[in-house]
Amino acid sequence: MTNDAPEVLPVNEIIISPLLDAKDADAVLDHVKNSGSSFLLGMMALPHERRMGMFGLYAFCRVVDDIADSELPAPERLSMLQEWRVHTANLFKGQASHPVMELLIDPVKEFQLVEKDFLSIIEGMEMDAQQVIVAPTWDELDAYCDCVASAVGRVSVRIFGEPTENGSEVAYHLGRALQLTNILRDIDEDALRGRLYLPLEALEEAGISIDSLALILQHASLDHACRAVARRAVEHFSAADEAMEKCDRKAMKPARLMRDYYEKILRVLLEMGWDYPRLRVSLTAFEKIGMLIKSWF
Repeated sequence: MTNDAPEVLPVNEIIISPLLDAKDADAVLDHVKNSGSSFLLGMMALPHERRMGMFGLYAFCRVVDDIADSELPAPERLSMLQEWRVHTANLFKGQASHPVMELLIDPVKEFQLVEKDFLSIIEGMEMDAQQVIVAPTWDELDAYCDCVASAVGRVSVRIFGEPTENGSEVAYHLGRALQLTNILRDIDEDALRGRLYLPLEALEEAGISIDSLALILQHASLDHACRAVARRAVEHFSAADEAMEKCDRKAMKPARLMRDYYEKILRVLLEMGWDYPRLRVSLTAFEKIGMLIKSWF
């Protein structure tokens, strides 16, 4: 939600993004289906109506993420995100004031989606838009993960068919596990935007000063700091597994698929380590297809 954090468009394409400029819901839907994001992997395990709801959620996440990651001045990005707060308010009044929201009108009613969760997603994007995040505290990072990932999870489990406290528990832990894995995978990519999501306490315990981002990326003890984050991710994966066991197995099929996808990425990262230079980890198409097939059995 992330939630898989939607894959970011190249910066020079953001303002002319087909998603942002789409004139109708069909154009938005086509763009989502052809995005190639691993976020779509979990959707393939859903029946049609629930899958369409997830397409709408993905489109929403993608559009606000594109705004947060653009090179526009911060005040302009925040203003655009405020517009999406208005679109969200309209959505929960039964009105679609943007093509993306046309995809969500029916799911909001059918799956009893919660407005607060959509506003939390926007709040997470505002965190990225209003300042460059570098070495947040553990508490700050947890709040960020809740907005950009677990809030997406809370919407998702309702669409999956698990609108229970146990479903919310899965969203809480799995969202954090996925986002922490993303952070560990994307250290160098985030650094290109001047960002570093590794927590301050983990860096300090590894003896790393945050004076220079470039030095942090090449520091001999960075692996130590990253493994502290990985341990936290493993704990959340474990807690998510326990919560899933209390949920409807069929409803949790897409969540389990995303869990397996990211847990495997984390295992590869742990095997490779985070010494400089690093390679970005991803799974092959064959591995993704294998996971999809496994989910059906």
